This record gives sequence, C-alpha cells and structure tokens, in this order.
Amino acid sequence: MNTFLFILLIAAMLATVAMLVRGLAVFLLNASNEVKGEGGGPTASALKSNKMMQYRIFFQAIAIVIVVLILFLAGKN
Repeated sequence: MNTFLFILLIAAMLATVAMLVRGLAVFLLNASNEVKGEGGGPTASALKSNKMMQYRIFFQAIAIVIVVLILFLAGKN
C-alpha cells in the first residue's frame, strides 16, 4: 500500500511541476501583448495561464493529501 501511495505522490508532484511550468510558459509568451495594453479585458492566453495555475493548486492539494495519508499510515504502524 505504501509503494502505491509513493507512486501516487510522485505522480502528483510531477503533475504540479508540469502545470507550473506550462502556466509560466503561457504567461511569459503572451505577457508582451498585455504590457503593450492591447485588448480590453483578459486575453485567451491570460485565461489559459490562470487555468494552468488552478490545475497546479489542485495537483498540489492532492500531493498534500497523499503525504498526510502516508504519515497517518506510518503512525499507525
């Protein structure tokens, strides 16, 4: 059971890093248009970057829950 939880933890951590990198990449690629003041509201790239950061928070929360579960199971033994 612990091996399965460690694999899930690693997967959640990798997903967190992937979403962080992807969100930052989208943000940095399209930041110049926003700095120039083009457009009158949030651009599609800004919304996409925001969605990537929301996914990052979601995967980060999953990783924290898995860590708590691992510590709980280790404390029972």
